[in-house]
Amino acid sequence: MAPIRVLHGQPSPEELAAVLAVVSARAAASAARSEDAAPASLWSDRARAMNRPPRPGAHAWRTSAWAH
Repeated sequence: MAPIRVLHGQPSPEELAAVLAVVSARAAASAARSEDAAPASLWSDRARAMNRPPRPGAHAWRTSAWAH
């Protein structure tokens, strides 16, 4: 993270700590989002299962009349 400079005013230590806490939290959240963008592996990617409709199995006609 780049250094932060106060350009105007004289913030108290508490005000400066509050601003730094918010900036740090936003940076951590942004980093977490970028890590979550790609799944660890294709096996754990749940979006792959949503891309194609399910295909019936070999004996699907047998279970099609069962109550759901």
